[in-house]
Amino acid sequence: MIELSPAPARMTPGRRVYAIGDIHGCATQLANLHAKIAEDLEHRPIASALLLHVGDYVDRGIDTRGVIARLTDGSPIPGTEMVNLMGNHENTMIDALNGERAAATDWLFTGGRPSLQSYGVDPDSPRETWRQHVPDSHMTFLRELKLMHHEGEYVFVHAGVRPGVPLAQQARDDVLRMRQPFLYSETNFGAVVVHGHSPVKAPVIRHNRIAIDTGAVFGGDMTCLVLEGDRLGFLTAEPVGEPVSIAHR
Repeated sequence: MIELSPAPARMTPGRRVYAIGDIHGCATQLANLHAKIAEDLEHRPIASALLLHVGDYVDRGIDTRGVIARLTDGSPIPGTEMVNLMGNHENTMIDALNGERAAATDWLFTGGRPSLQSYGVDPDSPRETWRQHVPDSHMTFLRELKLMHHEGEYVFVHAGVRPGVPLAQQARDDVLRMRQPFLYSETNFGAVVVHGHSPVKAPVIRHNRIAIDTGAVFGGDMTCLVLEGDRLGFLTAEPVGEPVSIAHR
């Protein structure tokens, strides 16, 4: 049974959000977490539920293709809406597959090799051939990812926001890659920011942000933040298989 505790902000009455942290090719772990969400909904029905992923579906883990395939046809949990945010790894993958040489080099260095291998591609093959192995539906999924989502008194982004800049004016690169000064800021951002990107051993709850990337691909749990009313809780899925070396972050 999920344990609920006081949250730093409020959700719209009758609305529940299930927000999942960074996935990085851990398809089995993601499926296990989705199953726990479905079980929670069965035991605790609500009028309106949203399944949200904060980005970084791809790279480092072994099954990028399986993760994206799971999400391309709408929410895998019956009765829920779904919002998928873009992470910095998806942004780099898109640029690499569009033929940008610098992005392709960066992608290989930051975890793109396992992504290519999940599509049956030799990462050392000619770069101009990579795109033909990725289904159009997967490219559409990647290109249609959102940068930001608002729910109640919360805002969801992949990495963070720049302190002192209104939410509506945040730069794309900041919401995809921001670490400092966001992580140490005590600023009121205009909403409590739910984010991933910067791995933590356990979820971090502050008055102005909640961090939910608990390093699934590095051998940690995959975390789902549950928000409802003025309460929050967590569902987790344990690691499956061998973790990626921290040296490859």
